[in-house]
Amino acid sequence: MTTEAPTSAPRLIDGPDAAPATVLLAHGAGAPMDSAFMAAIASGLAQQGWRVVRFEFPYMARMRETARRQGPDRMPVLQEAFRQQVRLERGESPERPLFIGGKSMGGRVASQLVDELAAGDGVRGCLCLGYPFHPPGKPLQLRTEHLAALHTPTLILQGERDNFGRREEVETYSLSPHVRLRWIASGDHSFKPTRSSGLIEAENWATAVAWSDRFVRGMLEG
Repeated sequence: MTTEAPTSAPRLIDGPDAAPATVLLAHGAGAPMDSAFMAAIASGLAQQGWRVVRFEFPYMARMRETARRQGPDRMPVLQEAFRQQVRLERGESPERPLFIGGKSMGGRVASQLVDELAAGDGVRGCLCLGYPFHPPGKPLQLRTEHLAALHTPTLILQGERDNFGRREEVETYSLSPHVRLRWIASGDHSFKPTRSSGLIEAENWATAVAWSDRFVRGMLEG
């Protein structure tokens, strides 16, 4: 049985056409590509000079069309949708460096594919914005096996109090030396801080943009 995904998915593009690299981002399980979080990250990276492409998985595109909520597609469908977006980018700009990633589930899918896509399509790195290390309240159901074996540079930005993987939990995991962890102060799964921290959500989003920009820039310069 073959796994199929639509070849044309909704996309949003930010940043200059002549950018030195493209960052291809997928959304999380419950919110679309134009959520406030995704828009803030995309516009922030675009302001740093990167071309940022956001796309939607098939189930989210169906939700947009039907206005009926539904759960994510099976993982093979999500993966194939991501592969198709990479092929589309490669067809349009074969020489431009490409990074992949996403919010939560989108970053998880990207991290599962990045070694494959680095070898076959020249993807340079992966960016995970709030990685779902385990389902909330189920710390033993880890989603880290592939993260221990990654060969492609990967940046995980994680809120310190993310209920998909808090700092005190994540720092005990065995991850590949190619995985870099950076912490968003007092952040939850979308990097929203507590009131008592004195931070605001926009500041944490800006911090995430700064870390992401530094990662992409460092990969190109290295």
